[in-house]
Amino acid sequence: MKINRLSLFAACILTCAMAIVALAFNYVQQKVIADTHSFYFYLSISLVFIALLNYFVLELLFNSYGKKQIKRISDILPENILQEEENVNFQQLGERIQKNVSEIDMMKEMEDYRKEYIGNVSHELKTPLFSIQGYVETLRDGAVENLNIRDKYLERIGNSVERLLNIVTDLDQISKYEAAEISINYSVFDINALTKEIFDLLEIEAHKKSAKLVLQTSQTAIMVRADKQKISQVLTNLISNAIHYSNREEALIKVITKTEQEKVKIIVQDNGMGIKPEVLPRIFERFYRVETSRNRKDGGSGLGLAIVKHILEAHHQSITVESKYLEGTLFTFYLEKAL
Repeated sequence: MKINRLSLFAACILTCAMAIVALAFNYVQQKVIADTHSFYFYLSISLVFIALLNYFVLELLFNSYGKKQIKRISDILPENILQEEENVNFQQLGERIQKNVSEIDMMKEMEDYRKEYIGNVSHELKTPLFSIQGYVETLRDGAVENLNIRDKYLERIGNSVERLLNIVTDLDQISKYEAAEISINYSVFDINALTKEIFDLLEIEAHKKSAKLVLQTSQTAIMVRADKQKISQVLTNLISNAIHYSNREEALIKVITKTEQEKVKIIVQDNGMGIKPEVLPRIFERFYRVETSRNRKDGGSGLGLAIVKHILEAHHQSITVESKYLEGTLFTFYLEKAL
């Protein structure tokens, strides 16, 4: 059995202390026996002395043991947690380990995000690229001689190229927004007039889905202070999504605008398919789709709502969503009212 020198030293000190107390009592035993008060006095002094001595000895032992254990633990930990010749206790070591674990977890999350991001980007790009490749190969195999097929396939190639450009543009935007490189050019404009312009742009798309676009407002003109181009993008994404997911007869997409003190409330409401409660918190994530089984060539880049969220946050505003599955969805956001 290996003998610990420090423990042996502590045992010797305690033994000596007990011997001193015993000798002291033996020296004053006649006086102590004759006087009860003196007996209790000397007994109290002895107990206090032994208690203090025990405390310092145990403190010495525990500190020594703790340092050895910390040194043993530090030998298997990363070098950045504990430097050489650095004195730390168990609490400080635990805090450093917890901090290091948090950093490791964050790095794992970032790595998972990177893998998911790359996977999503490649998946989004593959659909239009494979379509272009298929159409080009068909044309090269002789279909180019047939004018009807040639024109139809060239038109589809053009649509696929346009989709690729849209994806790349959205990727560039979301990268800048997430890096806080978005600049807001404030101006004063009529939110109702902007909504009507977007209705005109999306009229054909709405007609294909038999969807009706309606503006409901509290007054003819409502002036807001914001970046007109970016708010146009917000409304376009929200209304286009509502049209895309209408999927019912007599589909109705309604934009509601009204003033509330120093702000203007904008609501984009539809009576479409709605969103399931379990996926509702995730709809503003990049590349997230409500219907994962939906053919991706029919949809956008999957970045629309993420871009909407970043644009509004750059305006120091937020967006909320309410939805009932198979009944409809309602998006709400605010803009600064122009005084």
